[in-house]
Parts: sequence; structure tokens; C-alpha cells
Amino acid sequence: MKKALDIFSKQANTYKKFRPTYPKELYDEILQFVTDKSTCWDCATGNGQVAAVLSKYFNEVYATDISKEQLSEATKAENIYYKVERAEKTSFTESKFDLITVAQAMHWFDMEAFNNEVKRVAKNGAIIAIWGYGLLRINKEIDTYLDAFCNTTLGPYWNPERKHVDKAYSSVIFNYKQINEEKPMHITAKWSLEELEGYLNSWSSVQHFISQHPSMHPVPNLISSIKSAWGKGKNREVNFPLYLKVGRVIK
Repeated sequence: MKKALDIFSKQANTYKKFRPTYPKELYDEILQFVTDKSTCWDCATGNGQVAAVLSKYFNEVYATDISKEQLSEATKAENIYYKVERAEKTSFTESKFDLITVAQAMHWFDMEAFNNEVKRVAKNGAIIAIWGYGLLRINKEIDTYLDAFCNTTLGPYWNPERKHVDKAYSSVIFNYKQINEEKPMHITAKWSLEELEGYLNSWSSVQHFISQHPSMHPVPNLISSIKSAWGKGKNREVNFPLYLKVGRVIK
């Protein structure tokens, strides 16, 4: 089995503060396929953003992550049960879950092993939903700086698994009949320049860069470059392209 990748523990607090939140449209799209809402598993839950939403719909939400630092930042609720476990091998009993979700994390997994685990712990006919989001878009001028930062400055510092994000998850191993219609969706928010800076600092590639160049930090240089284009004291609309695959687990 592929070695588990824990690359977000160091910046767990930054991750919680600055990562974007998913729109209601996404959850509505998923939940329309779920008939029984007894138990769900939010895999690679991170700070529990998705688990917190699902806890409003399901009797029990089980949320796992390999990072105890991320889980220490997670949103708490009486019906959410957090546990440090890797995606591909859990302690859950067989045929337990009505819904399994993976947000912006499938690309890090040993996908074949994870799919085997899904088939073990899902009820027959359960729903699995995986999704991710691509590089944020703001406007033509600022996007040019972001593209150069992502592809050139940080190009050598991305993990190879990043390619699945760049391909909008078309290359992930999804061993289920897809039942949703793939349609354009976006995460939209209004951010200050400081919020953009915080979000960029949550990137794994930025942390890899800093670990190899301790006396250098790439984000402040980028922020300085785009400050004029951003506008003093302005909040700008940011958009992330969002892609979703929903399937049914048949045993």
C-alpha cells in the first residue's frame, strides 16, 4: 500500500482559518441520492468542515483523518465522532455507511486500496461522493500572477498527486457508476488580500518550498507584486472551479 501522506499537520490552524467552504449547492446535489441518513463517513475530514454540515442531516457522522493536528482544530458536534485513521484501512465494521464523502483529498490516497475499503464499509447501495477544486480565479491581471506562482515558482514543490487536481479529477480511480451529471459549480467568496495570503500559506507546495529554503518565503513576494492590482483595502470576489463525482456502491 502506498505510504500515507500527511502534509497539512504543520499548517493545521492556517488550513482551518483560510481554506474555502463548500456551497449548499454541492451538498444538495449529493444528498438527493441518499435515501437513508443513518450513518456517514467523512474521510480525510481535515478540520471537519464537511462533517459539520453532514451532522445536520445524519444521525451519526464518523470523520477520520491521518492528522491529529487537523482533528484538534475540527468543528465539534454531539453526533460527530472523530478518529485518527488512514483512508485505506479503518477500524469500521462492514456495511456500516449510507454515505461516504471525500473532499479535496482523493488524490492523496492509494486509490485502489481506498476503493476496496469503501466497498467493505459501505452498505449495499450506499452513495460515495468525491470532489475537489482547482486554482482560484480573480481577474485576468491577478490570475497571471497566480498562474506564474503556482506553475513556475512552486512548480517543483508540488507532490506528483497534484496532477489529479489539475485534471479536474478526470484521472482519479473511481470504481463506481457515476450517477450525477457533471455540471459547472464554483466556490465563490469575497476575500481581502490578507485572506488570499492566508489561503496561499495553507498550500502544501508552499510548505515544501519553505522546508527546502528556510530563509525564504515565496508568498510575501507574490502578495507584494499583486498589491497594486488588488487595490488598497479592497475585498475581491474569488472563484474556485468545483468538480464532483457521485457514485453508488453495489456489492
